[in-house]
Amino acid sequence: MKDLKKWKTLNSNLVFNNPWCQIRQDEVELPNGKIIDDFFVNIRPDIALVFALTENQEIVFVRQYRHGVGEIFMELPAGAVDPDVESAESGAMRELTEETGYTAGNLTKIATLYDNPVKDTNKLHLFFAQNAKKSSEQVLDITEDIEVVLVPASKVMDKIAAGEICVSGSIAAIFLGLNYLRKLERDSTV
Repeated sequence: MKDLKKWKTLNSNLVFNNPWCQIRQDEVELPNGKIIDDFFVNIRPDIALVFALTENQEIVFVRQYRHGVGEIFMELPAGAVDPDVESAESGAMRELTEETGYTAGNLTKIATLYDNPVKDTNKLHLFFAQNAKKSSEQVLDITEDIEVVLVPASKVMDKIAAGEICVSGSIAAIFLGLNYLRKLERDSTV
């Protein structure tokens, strides 16, 4: 295996600081000695995503408009987590309830992934929730207009193949969630 080396940060400045967007400009020295003085990094909050499965083996999805690309997407319930206020698990449970009105007895963390480690600082915390139940009405933010969609677990791969589900974090959570579900089913038959 090649002996890779990290870049050395020589200087770092916050060049844009807004509650919704922070950008840092780093001056870095590469392992080959070259200096890059304008490497920009997006400081983003961690995100919690929930693969919530109902008793009827349906996955709870949300459909909503995403202004960055100007399209409506079907995704798993998810949202930002403030580590000074809550854990990733409690953020995941909060987002599931707020966006969908569903709750689950407990969550199991199935993975922590990096969204875009080239330029972004955040992680994606993926959770599996079994026996999700509708328990309340949605509590949406001012920017949210969300339709809750239940998709049979047996049909979700078809929706990915058809391009109906195309957000990378949700797809990763779906694959890992289905894999975790298969493991639970295998363990219950042993």
